[in-house]
Amino acid sequence: MSPSKAVPYKTYLEENELPRAWYNMRADMEKKPAPLLNPATLKPVSAEDLEKVFCRELVKQELDDTTPFIPIPQGIQDFYRMFRPSPLVRAYFLERALGTPAKIYYKFEGNNTSGSHKLNSAVAQAYYAKEQGLKGVTTETGAGQWGTALSMACAFYGLECKVFMVKCSYEQKPFRREVMRTYGASVTPSPSMETEAGRRINAAHPGTTGSLGCAISEAVEAAVSKDGFRYVLGSVLAQVLLHQSVIGLEAKKAFDKIGEKPDVIIGCAGGGSNLGGLIAPFMGEKLRGEADYRFIAVEPASCPSFTRGRYAYDFCDTGRVCPLQKMYTLGHDFIPSANHAGGLRYHGMSATLSELYAQGLMEAVSVEQTAVFEAAEKFARIEGILPAPESSHAIKAAIDEALRCKAEGREKTILFGLTGTGYFDMVAYGKYNDREMTDSIPTDAELEASFAKLPAAGR
Repeated sequence: MSPSKAVPYKTYLEENELPRAWYNMRADMEKKPAPLLNPATLKPVSAEDLEKVFCRELVKQELDDTTPFIPIPQGIQDFYRMFRPSPLVRAYFLERALGTPAKIYYKFEGNNTSGSHKLNSAVAQAYYAKEQGLKGVTTETGAGQWGTALSMACAFYGLECKVFMVKCSYEQKPFRREVMRTYGASVTPSPSMETEAGRRINAAHPGTTGSLGCAISEAVEAAVSKDGFRYVLGSVLAQVLLHQSVIGLEAKKAFDKIGEKPDVIIGCAGGGSNLGGLIAPFMGEKLRGEADYRFIAVEPASCPSFTRGRYAYDFCDTGRVCPLQKMYTLGHDFIPSANHAGGLRYHGMSATLSELYAQGLMEAVSVEQTAVFEAAEKFARIEGILPAPESSHAIKAAIDEALRCKAEGREKTILFGLTGTGYFDMVAYGKYNDREMTDSIPTDAELEASFAKLPAAGR
């Protein structure tokens, strides 16, 4: 289907419920995120550099740090109407079970077939690829939500879709893999022997379970080696946070309608897409001095980019074919343990969120896997939704915050992002239920060995 001929869907929602423009946080940042660097010249990348890898319109969005609102094309708005706006839900039963004076709300992004927030950016990137006249796209995926969302969007627009799926997730989540294939995508476990990057990584790390950094290297190589293809990414980049801002824009509108305001906003953090999208308009108010909020990023203790990483220039991928980005990183060669929160196993963090964190405008905590699944089980039994392991990091932090309110006798309004459902994560839940799940935390020595491999620009 041509994007320009997309058919509007009927909706019983008010027309103004759906955002008409994405919000670009960088426009309100006095100190902007550091620019991406060309790995060959170590100079800021140009649009010409990036257009060899990304779609033209997405390159414009990636490099634009001055335009606060970027209109959402009508074709994308039409697609969004299938599942947006997503609900803002008050967790009354969880509040009661915890005995907390806090009000707990969550923005639920699992109410679409992809099962997560990833569809917000997948449809945008597929739309621009179709408008450019491309044949298809390549990408990586960790837990599989991004790959699922992109395969859906590509099927809708008639694009080919090649997915490199992190090997441990490929093996842990076979049904997620089959959803992608059902929508027409080709799915390969990464690192593979299909690409030069994959072969190098396998040689350097025999028997590796893979990482998002590995899969990115393979997906970029596959894109640049095929005519009519471009690479698309599900997190980290500014363009992705931009598309995900629909989450926060809707949440803010919902709070405005009920006359409330969150005090604390919590999101899980892997590369930063859902967290950046959720906090976007609230952070904008904070940056402009209009309001104040606490923002908490929650990451796995097994891959603690914010809490134990270095703020430095590093490669965005293990194969060192992508630009360098200044971010909180564990090192491009760092391969985390094969934990069950596959979508949070990226070695670095969004440059935008990294700069906000460096300025002290956000907080970050890391949590262990077994504690995360304990919170997930509690939430499922009380609120009736089986959450994705990634989302459950935010649930854990929200519960902790609500219990602090109880201990201190203070009322607060807590908002967290419930990014998706966990119905394809039953191997992980089985490990937890059978008491076979363990926690893995990298040692200081392991991290120092990874930091030693940072490029010269990052030391």
